[in-house]
Amino acid sequence: MAACQPQRMEQLVVIPKLSTRPANFEAARILEAAGIHPLLSRLWAARGVCHPSETKLVWSAMIPPGQLTHVQVAAALLADAIQAGKRLLIVADYDCDGATACAVGLRALRSMGAVVDFLVPNRFETGYGLSPAVVDLAVQHHAGRPDLLITVDNGIASVDGVEAANAAGIDVLITDHHLPGEVLPRALAIVNPNQAGCGFPSKNLAGVGVIFYLMLALRAEFRQRGVYPADGGPRLDQLADLVALGTVADVVKLDANNRLLVTQGLQKMRSGRMQAGLRALFAVAGREPRLASGFDLGFALGPRINAAGRLADMSIGINCLTTDDEALALQLARELDSMNQQRRGIEATMREEALAAMEAASPTIGATVCVYHPEWHQGVVGLVASRLKETYWRPTLAFARSDAGELRGSGRSIPDVHLRDVLDLVSKRYPGIILKFGGHAMAAGLTLREDAYEVFLEGFDAAVKELCGRASFDPIIETDGSLESGYANADVAGLLLQGYFPCSSATTAERKTPEAESGARTPTLRCHLVQPRGRPARIHRCGLSAGPECLEWHGDRAIDHRVRLRAGIAPDGSPRLPPGSVASSRPARAMAKAITWVPVNDSPSTSTPTSAALMGSITVKTPAREAGTDFRPVIHSHTVQTLAAKA
Repeated sequence: MAACQPQRMEQLVVIPKLSTRPANFEAARILEAAGIHPLLSRLWAARGVCHPSETKLVWSAMIPPGQLTHVQVAAALLADAIQAGKRLLIVADYDCDGATACAVGLRALRSMGAVVDFLVPNRFETGYGLSPAVVDLAVQHHAGRPDLLITVDNGIASVDGVEAANAAGIDVLITDHHLPGEVLPRALAIVNPNQAGCGFPSKNLAGVGVIFYLMLALRAEFRQRGVYPADGGPRLDQLADLVALGTVADVVKLDANNRLLVTQGLQKMRSGRMQAGLRALFAVAGREPRLASGFDLGFALGPRINAAGRLADMSIGINCLTTDDEALALQLARELDSMNQQRRGIEATMREEALAAMEAASPTIGATVCVYHPEWHQGVVGLVASRLKETYWRPTLAFARSDAGELRGSGRSIPDVHLRDVLDLVSKRYPGIILKFGGHAMAAGLTLREDAYEVFLEGFDAAVKELCGRASFDPIIETDGSLESGYANADVAGLLLQGYFPCSSATTAERKTPEAESGARTPTLRCHLVQPRGRPARIHRCGLSAGPECLEWHGDRAIDHRVRLRAGIAPDGSPRLPPGSVASSRPARAMAKAITWVPVNDSPSTSTPTSAALMGSITVKTPAREAGTDFRPVIHSHTVQTLAAKA
């Protein structure tokens, strides 16, 4: 196991910096003039919303499918194949985005008369994407030799796989959202908003969003051919729950178009109109569909679907999402839940091994972190990379041994570093050491020659420094400043919670935390507040960042003010606020002294807390009738979570 150069671990305690988003007063004025709530106008404008049309979350405001390059060509190809009775085979990816994309494709194509089945590559046998080995499996598929392969959430890098399919006399249609390389596959059509020359305004569609758009175009093609009346055909909006799940779970940016798709899906779930598999997943996760949120999709449902692809066969997840049998859906959801529990244990062990080995070796760390262990599980290295990235706030790669002489790695990055571009630069500087790679700015995967690992470490670190001009990075927590007087009430909290706030359903997606993938709890410090001199605690001046939620409590509404607090741990175990920060202000110091901190260890394999710094949230519950215009809620209960810097 190794890590790159050259800072000592004790220098790497990550304490995020607070930053207030720049205000856009002109955009806020335009939004407010259109009748949008003044607070929402300010928040939306600060996030780049400049026109009232961008806030509409109804289907009519969705970007039309026709703007996707090749989508009409692809729709015509599919329509011809369906009308000719040809066999179609969807080749899916083995994550939640790929599973939901496959489910959308299967349900939509079957509703339009297609003879279609699916094939999902096995992570441990064929690896990612449409490879020549996957083409061999497709030729021998139990449903019969396909005439047309349709990739979902993969394919843009499958140059060799498409050549193998062409040689076998099988046509290929690619739908993907990953960044293309210099050479594109010779497929009949490629639908990808990120390919060169595509004028689709949103470059943030997930794989499930791309196939959903293609299905809309296919229905339009059948309408044009007279198969359906002008407004007829299957109700594809009934697939919005699947689109929402895959979009949130893949941690893509929730721009206006993705917000619309996620909002529509959440509305389906809240009204009970969802696929049987999603209902079963809500049940095994102990979540309430009536109150479905982005948190549920990113923390509860998504990790359970992902567990199948990480540990076994994603076919279980896809079958769960495509069955209409409630009993079978529940059985499959329980299998997924069991896999997720197993995955948590494996991940915890690997993470602790990585941290322990790094500490024992006293490594030096530079612009990047890379770890490797020959016994690690291939399906969980991405989660280990995600955890270490959060700890050290550097681009991180974790590797496990795959085939003889090869390592399979998964990486997670930070906003300052475009991970795929870094890997591309390394592959050009050191030809032949990276056998294949692909991904996005924030996440990527690669296959590496095992004997080139040490060379890769140096090249990877140097490439990050060259592209960014920096060797260290600081995490930033963006806030919107103080809450205006009069807005700390249940009506405003409910307004934000219901999805009208652009990022309200993107809590897991926008932070891209490892918890969004794992669904596991972080170690926590539980605490209670000692009221000084019997007076209510005032948090409005030392609350570092807060997001109100409106809760139901015995028929009455309460406001949940989630206030993030950061602190180090002094040698005596007490919280230590960083000097010179907002948190070190007099009210914040007084508040920290007023809290009795009680360590609670949630890790099953260690007996003592291992956090070197704290970054968390205090939950402040205030009955709605008590939340006046002065925003001085009394703290009733709170939990501070450790989110940063394990040593």
